[in-house]
Amino acid sequence: MKSKPKPLGIKSWAAEDRPREKMLLKGKSALSDAELIALLIGSGTGSLSAVEVARQVLQTVENNLHDLARLTVKDLMKSKGIGEAKAITIVAAMELGRRRKESETNERPKVASSKEAYDLVRGDLMDLAHEEFWVLLFNRANRLIKKKRVSEGGVSGTVADPKIIFKLALEELASGIIVVHNHPSGNLTASQNDITLTKKLKEAGKVMEVQLLDHLIVAGQKYFSFADEGML
Repeated sequence: MKSKPKPLGIKSWAAEDRPREKMLLKGKSALSDAELIALLIGSGTGSLSAVEVARQVLQTVENNLHDLARLTVKDLMKSKGIGEAKAITIVAAMELGRRRKESETNERPKVASSKEAYDLVRGDLMDLAHEEFWVLLFNRANRLIKKKRVSEGGVSGTVADPKIIFKLALEELASGIIVVHNHPSGNLTASQNDITLTKKLKEAGKVMEVQLLDHLIVAGQKYFSFADEGML
């Protein structure tokens, strides 16, 4: 019985097909997602090339880079050929990509819509497996002063204290706030607790002269806006 031939390693490929050489010859845009990940992990296994290992990793998230960014080090280590060091490298690369997008502009962004507010926090919340509550603080011109995480909880909920939220607003002399929390389940429906908290924040804001501009619920790449739905 003939033994099966071993798959060719990357060094046996034509130069233009190897990720490093391909990048040098054709530029970074010529590389596939799997080839870029292969460059990060550097090597494969005894039977799989780095590109094949990378393809298997991508298959676990159906080739969706947004879902890849949600994976933890332990999640990645479930793929054959991915040890702790390689998993950490992938997680670090995804985090750098998120931070780069977040720091594209140094000017304080002006927010005039729920979509613009969502864009400010999507990178912080969309990939989380637990719930967090954030507040965006704005000046009179609706330019962002600061965004701050107020609390974090488990998979099903977190507690947001209005006193802490308005303490932050007063410290930064904010004229308006937008509060945001995520639903890791992907459910965009506002719960009764969400509705009650929104009413409390709106009433407290009138006393403090800090306007509640919106309350967003983030679920992955989608969001729910209390202001857009006429619920403020």
